[in-house]
Amino acid sequence: MIHAIAGIVIRDLHRLTRQRGRFIGGLARPFLWVFLVGAGFEGIARTGDGYRAFAYPGGIAMAALFGGMLTGISTVYDREFGMLRLLLASPFGVRAALLGRLVSATLVGTAQGTVVLALAPLVLPMSPARFATGLLALVLVSAASAALGLLVASRLASVDSFGGVINVVLFPLLFTSGAFYPVATMPPLLRAAASANPITYMVDLLRHALARDPEFALSADLTVLAATAVVSLIIAAVGFDPERRIIGKKAQR
Repeated sequence: MIHAIAGIVIRDLHRLTRQRGRFIGGLARPFLWVFLVGAGFEGIARTGDGYRAFAYPGGIAMAALFGGMLTGISTVYDREFGMLRLLLASPFGVRAALLGRLVSATLVGTAQGTVVLALAPLVLPMSPARFATGLLALVLVSAASAALGLLVASRLASVDSFGGVINVVLFPLLFTSGAFYPVATMPPLLRAAASANPITYMVDLLRHALARDPEFALSADLTVLAATAVVSLIIAAVGFDPERRIIGKKAQR
């Protein structure tokens, strides 16, 4: 099974080297927000050490989220073009496909987040110990993001759905997560949405790691992320049917 997982990981990472635009785009989003939008908010937002220092953990989470989740969702390509059927027909089936894609998506999310984390000293103080703690938190955030990506991929039938996922799923989750605005200052309805949003706890875990005024207990962050990853993987395993799209078409006839 290890060889099967390693093969999937190598294939995904090789695919990423041929899609450098996706990797660069995943890095551009957090920097645009923190440095361009953050420059405008710096004078009006009251967030202690400045808005950019407050938003930087959210920028790191954004990079990891887009890297991990979109790599997981790229499973839809494999379903669309028949590769997923071959993976699931292997002796290890769903387990190898899920774990392989989970590992590769976690690596991609961690790689993107690490680039943003490495430039954090431009905005906030960063000791080697804090960097190491931030890197550990980043791995956990990327793993949870990858599991969410697999969950979404289990329900997508074609690659045409990617744009809708980004605009209808990722951005609303991100902007109601407390990544760029303190949860405590949100209106009650948005505050309730943020409390139920797993990305809120990803951002808060990074705030714990970087000592940037976390809003929830560390135990709550770890518990929610672990539950998110486990539940997402279980549901994704149930929905991982390479014939689902074909069966759906036959049913329509």
